[in-house]
Amino acid sequence: MSHLGSFDLAVVGGGVNGAGIARDAAGRGLSVLLIEKDDLAQGTSSRSSKLVHGGLRYLEQYAFRLVRESLAEREILLRTAPHLVRPMRFVLPQEGGQRPAWLVRLGLLIYDHMGSRKILPASRALDLARAPEGFGLRREFRRGFAYSDCAVDDARLVVANALDARRLGARIETRTALVGSRRDGGAWRLTLKRESGEMTVEARALVNAAGPWTAEALSAANAKSEKRLRLVKGSHLVTRKFWQGEQAYLLQNPDRRVVFVTPYEGDFALIGTTDVPFAGRPEDAAIAPEETDYLLAAVRRYFAEAPAPADILDCFSGVRALLDDGASEASAVTRDYDFELDAPVAAAPLLSVFGGKLTTYRRLAEQALARLSRAFPAMGPAWTKSAILPGGALDAPDFAAFLAAVARRWPWLPSSLAEGYARRYGARIAELIDGATSMADLGRHFGDGLYEREARFVTANEWAESAEDILERRTKHHLRLSAEERRSFEAWLAAVAGGREPRR
Repeated sequence: MSHLGSFDLAVVGGGVNGAGIARDAAGRGLSVLLIEKDDLAQGTSSRSSKLVHGGLRYLEQYAFRLVRESLAEREILLRTAPHLVRPMRFVLPQEGGQRPAWLVRLGLLIYDHMGSRKILPASRALDLARAPEGFGLRREFRRGFAYSDCAVDDARLVVANALDARRLGARIETRTALVGSRRDGGAWRLTLKRESGEMTVEARALVNAAGPWTAEALSAANAKSEKRLRLVKGSHLVTRKFWQGEQAYLLQNPDRRVVFVTPYEGDFALIGTTDVPFAGRPEDAAIAPEETDYLLAAVRRYFAEAPAPADILDCFSGVRALLDDGASEASAVTRDYDFELDAPVAAAPLLSVFGGKLTTYRRLAEQALARLSRAFPAMGPAWTKSAILPGGALDAPDFAAFLAAVARRWPWLPSSLAEGYARRYGARIAELIDGATSMADLGRHFGDGLYEREARFVTANEWAESAEDILERRTKHHLRLSAEERRSFEAWLAAVAGGREPRR
């Protein structure tokens, strides 16, 4: 059994929280190991509603601290990851029998002012009978409101954090599972397993950021917890976009839940999410027929020409690991987070993360390290609030100006390809292009703008190994590739991995 080395901190879980903690810790001078049993963001962190938002509906639950923190983090992410996080205007149609208009307006005014908003425009009332945002809606929806939040490529946000963690010295080990651990004085002795065999590692502290697999990670660490998780499944549908304009919609349902309908990857629509109690293996989560019916019914209530089941192009489900606060309904369970520190005197600490949401991962990481400060008294101060994530240094006033600069620098790139590269890699597009002067230099084309060069780039630099890693998380090419094109790509990737180039 080989020995991987000794570290200050080992982090279990390669989702957004784990990657964020690893990045923050590495930037404070700690030696860090991040362990992920599958691919980065393969679980919950690639199966979200793709939003960086304050959580307007959390105001009804009096979660003011969480909303304030989320709105502040939204502003930070707009500045530090401008290629991955983009402003989005949401339309909230108003209907009799739902929340009264005065209450919605009050909530939006609070939302506008809670998070020190500087970048995004304020909310306003809409006459949906005349405003272009109302043209696709059913005629009975004549009043509404518009407000601002942000969309994000969730999986790429995780990758960006892992990239920065590696730049700062962290070691990232994917396809590596924690199968056993024990305390040995002031250190953890961990046993890890991957396809090539088992190995050992030492760490002065251990962080459990395994999300839905938190209980399994605790078991592997021979530890127990006073806190409980509620596993809640959220499912989404992907269809062709069925309205005009770049705005998104927030639809109120009779059960007082809300459904987001957002533009997605150009000409697609993302519809979600559900809140369904979940039991079983998180990796087996899949959308149920009643969830599909629920989401489509919500859209039919509001849109004149809503998609039918035959229009569904893709769907995905993720399991949220929420902190159990005793709420009777899954949709009412808090999206806040908490920690549990197991730190006996003179023994290596174990910090477990419970709950959280995509938007607040950076602040969660700061607070996680604050709880480990006794173990690392020489650790550096918090630093990530103003630190640009990899690819985010656009050297332009906004993304549109950056995209124009990309077009000038590489005029031979088709506009759709240039925008896709710019969105996924930001300023790292120069590393991707790396001397190419024509389309021929990008290599084999597999369909939908997926070229050999990009596939090689993400496998060489971003821990991607499988076709799923590349097509569904590093990019979203799976949405447009035909079954034959996907098989062709999979055959090419397998041949490259096996050290042989396939015939064309």
